[in-house]
Amino acid sequence: MRSVSHVSHVRHGVPGCSAASLRVLLCVSLCAFLCVGLALISGDAAQAQAKFPAKAVTIVVPYPPGGSNDIFARAVGRRLSESWGQAVVIDNRPGAGGSMGAAQVARAVPDGHTLMLVSSSFATNAAVQAKLPFDPVEGFIPVAMVGTGPFIVAVANKLPVQSVAELLAFARANPGKLNYASSGPGSINQFGTELFKIAAGVQLTHVPYKGMGPAVNDLIGGHVDVLIASVPSVMQQLRGGKARGLAVTSAAPSAMAPGLPALAQAGVPGYSFELWWGILAPAGVPRETVNVLNTEINRILATAEMKAFLANEGAEPARLTPEEFAGRLRAEILEWKRIAREAGIQAE
Repeated sequence: MRSVSHVSHVRHGVPGCSAASLRVLLCVSLCAFLCVGLALISGDAAQAQAKFPAKAVTIVVPYPPGGSNDIFARAVGRRLSESWGQAVVIDNRPGAGGSMGAAQVARAVPDGHTLMLVSSSFATNAAVQAKLPFDPVEGFIPVAMVGTGPFIVAVANKLPVQSVAELLAFARANPGKLNYASSGPGSINQFGTELFKIAAGVQLTHVPYKGMGPAVNDLIGGHVDVLIASVPSVMQQLRGGKARGLAVTSAAPSAMAPGLPALAQAGVPGYSFELWWGILAPAGVPRETVNVLNTEINRILATAEMKAFLANEGAEPARLTPEEFAGRLRAEILEWKRIAREAGIQAE
């Protein structure tokens, strides 16, 4: 009997082991195998992450050279290149209000080597464009916000007002007589001013221009009454006394425009509106790669050199996590859609 029992153990397991012992042995072996496998996979993932970028990185700017998007992309790109020892190419792809370049990025291989630098106009375009060749929310992953900057509420010198309170009083006493300039239908300036009209309860007539330059010129010439514009667009004219600044649109006073109160403190409670710039990647980029990009860009933004550069351009660093940036972008698109409906804003 012992001989038969011994043969049975040899055929079905380990000699001298009970069935329970054999199950324990198999479980231990399986666990060890899985641990080794997971370690190898983890090692491969860490190695892949460590290798990023594995080739040149392209930052698409969906606007012509020379604008703030282009300037910020080149500043960030140069510093990333120095940090990585890898080329960072700036590729200007203007057309269709930024949609052409954005569509190209949405179709790019999602490995982190193709990025896009956009500004608040990305959100306003998404709010007014009925049909876009991409999904502005699901088609991209927000990687890092680069900077934010306030707008300035400026008025023509001919207008007999010296403060926001006086502007509101004058507008209410003269309904429909004041006008405001923007850089075009559906522009970020129009959205900001329509938000001001709704929040303040005043009437201003929209006068669209083809670009900010002509709008500023007509403000100086007294052909338009009000212009809400970025700091770099009007600060020189305000310092030269060619127009008058009344307030900034940020929630609090800004070092970008010393001496000017925030609209929210000067008569329009709750008003807050800032221009931002940020970097997006195609949907599907691995989380590890997004984290590498976010960490490095935020490190660059924290340097004194980059802070000084941004301040010279009327902005300050905005070091957000990808989740924080994504939440802000989603919220802004929804808010601008609401403003577009209420104000009847349409793109050209």
